[in-house]
Amino acid sequence: MYQIIQYVKFLFKSTNQHGVHSPFVYNLVTKCFYDKTKYTEYHKIKDFITRLKRVDHKINVTDFGAGSKQLNAKQRKISAIAKISGTTLKRAKLLFRVVKYFKSQNILELGTSIGFATQAMSRANPNSEINTIEGCPQISEYNKKHFHALLLDNINQITGNINDVIKDLNSRNYDLVFFDGNHQKEPTLNYFETLLPTAHNNTVYIFDDIYWSKGMTEAWKIIKQHPKVTVTVDTFHWGFVFFRKEQVREHFIIRV
Repeated sequence: MYQIIQYVKFLFKSTNQHGVHSPFVYNLVTKCFYDKTKYTEYHKIKDFITRLKRVDHKINVTDFGAGSKQLNAKQRKISAIAKISGTTLKRAKLLFRVVKYFKSQNILELGTSIGFATQAMSRANPNSEINTIEGCPQISEYNKKHFHALLLDNINQITGNINDVIKDLNSRNYDLVFFDGNHQKEPTLNYFETLLPTAHNNTVYIFDDIYWSKGMTEAWKIIKQHPKVTVTVDTFHWGFVFFRKEQVREHFIIRV
């Protein structure tokens, strides 16, 4: 019910490119968000998602984050995880376009899950280096084999609790960070603060499910007001954060 109410509010507040006066955000919306190009990689992205939704192999799942609102069993089929926890095809395509648009080279993903978003980013820039963290050992091992079989060799699968692993990953700069590992207020804010030193002027942070709960929405509001953040774009499912010092501080709500 909370998400439904927030979505109705979003629809009333949101706009498209015609309500955007920032050249940077206008170009992002028109040339990336609303890009209608039929990229050939879309077929591979869709095939990856479709195939995993048919895999009946069972694995033991370890949840370190908020967990799934629909899956409670410790032993789950790959297909069940793919259908409930995986990024949707529409958002996987959007992430592909974002990585391609910004030519993101050094990428960090907090929360691989079954790898839908990971493989989309990999295909967007095969020359990129993607570090992706998955807490569940069996999912992580499955991902490694799957990525290798598909020759997605620019993906480095890291296994471990994000709270522990992230400490060893904040000594470099990232062009893009996708926060999708723990849909709770305090961990999200902690990850944000921990990784802030890795952001440069053109870095983009993407926060998944900013209206997952009241706590996540509160975290999003706090992040928006951080003094290092200059521009944010709320697309309901995702929150985009930019650190461009040359930009006027603005917050946008965009329908995608």
